[in-house]
Amino acid sequence: MARPRKWRNVCRLPEYKHFGPLNEDEKSEHIVAMSVDEFEAIRLIDLDGFTQEESAVQMNVARTTVQGIYQEARRKLADALVNGKEILIDGGDYHLCDGRGGGCGRGCRGRRRGRGGRSGTL
Repeated sequence: MARPRKWRNVCRLPEYKHFGPLNEDEKSEHIVAMSVDEFEAIRLIDLDGFTQEESAVQMNVARTTVQGIYQEARRKLADALVNGKEILIDGGDYHLCDGRGGGCGRGCRGRRRGRGGRSGTL
């Protein structure tokens, strides 16, 4: 029996969930689906400069789990960029922070934007 997936802490949902090539005449038929927790790993590591260890603490998962999430997110980004595919960010197993710093660390942007908390799978 497989072990149940652990919920990941996410500070806020992405403001923009759909990205793609700007070539109007070449509308992409292929979409790369990225989960919210993959987006969070990219945000923490590549944008905010966290280590994988710091990101693991922030997301409340093991470092090896963050490493796997991050590798998959990077592979999806590369696929979309190189092959001209659209990216859609949606879904995943996560808890959204409560906006008061509960469970969130220094990388939380939910607090600064006044976002309320909610949890669940999209």
